[in-house]
Amino acid sequence: MNKIDAISEKDISILSTRKGVEALLRQKGLDPQKSVKNVKYEKRLEKLQEEMLILQQWVARNDKKVIILFEGRDAAGKGGAIRRIIQHLPPRAIRVVALPKPNQTELGQWYFQRYINRLPNNGEIVFFDRSWYNRAVVEPVNGFCTQKEYDIFMGQVNEFEKMLQDSGIILLKLYFSITKTEQERRFKDILNSPHKKWKYSEVDRRALSLWDEYTRYKEAMFEKTQVAAPWKVIKANRKTNARIRAFEYILKEIPYEVKDTERIKPKPFKTLMQEE
Repeated sequence: MNKIDAISEKDISILSTRKGVEALLRQKGLDPQKSVKNVKYEKRLEKLQEEMLILQQWVARNDKKVIILFEGRDAAGKGGAIRRIIQHLPPRAIRVVALPKPNQTELGQWYFQRYINRLPNNGEIVFFDRSWYNRAVVEPVNGFCTQKEYDIFMGQVNEFEKMLQDSGIILLKLYFSITKTEQERRFKDILNSPHKKWKYSEVDRRALSLWDEYTRYKEAMFEKTQVAAPWKVIKANRKTNARIRAFEYILKEIPYEVKDTERIKPKPFKTLMQEE
């Protein structure tokens, strides 16, 4: 049975639409099943983006403050997920924070200070593409902080997050989880792309050889930093699945009004690749 024979009448009707034809034309080879999946993904994404706009309007109308952290290994797909989530949101209503390494002034400050300076104002959602949890994993693994600095952070972070929540901030923490094989594949893609290779850093270069160290600190982070706000682990070997699951979780957890529970209810994926 070839790929065309394997698709259903419903799939044929999907491929007969404008989006279906566009999906087929984007494929390097004739793969109708993959095209159908892409169309279903785009339709699901659009519905969740519509719901996200309702959430954002609730945040603005009620002067709510929201922080959503995206953590995970290098090349886990954090930035791509954020871009899909904010795609149709008013730029003035949201901010994406992706901080570079601290400067000399920031190195002399309380560790959380530069993050406090980026907290949301009333009616605003702030997305952190990496966050204060750099000190929980990336910094100790790469020798960017001392053991004492790491211990102080781990002793303060739960109370810091409780203070945020006590002040009325809604805090969500997502961790994008990929396998070592998938990280290696994505690094190769980045290096082979003239448009992406600038993203490959010295930290990325060492990531695979330090995989077990990252795992040890990641597990310590999960064990010790669930007190104020729990972690949501998103299986991210498949970028499309990860983006949808992250979207669904955010919409489910934030208590905005006029929530369409049927629209945001997770839909089953036929195939989920093994994660770390």
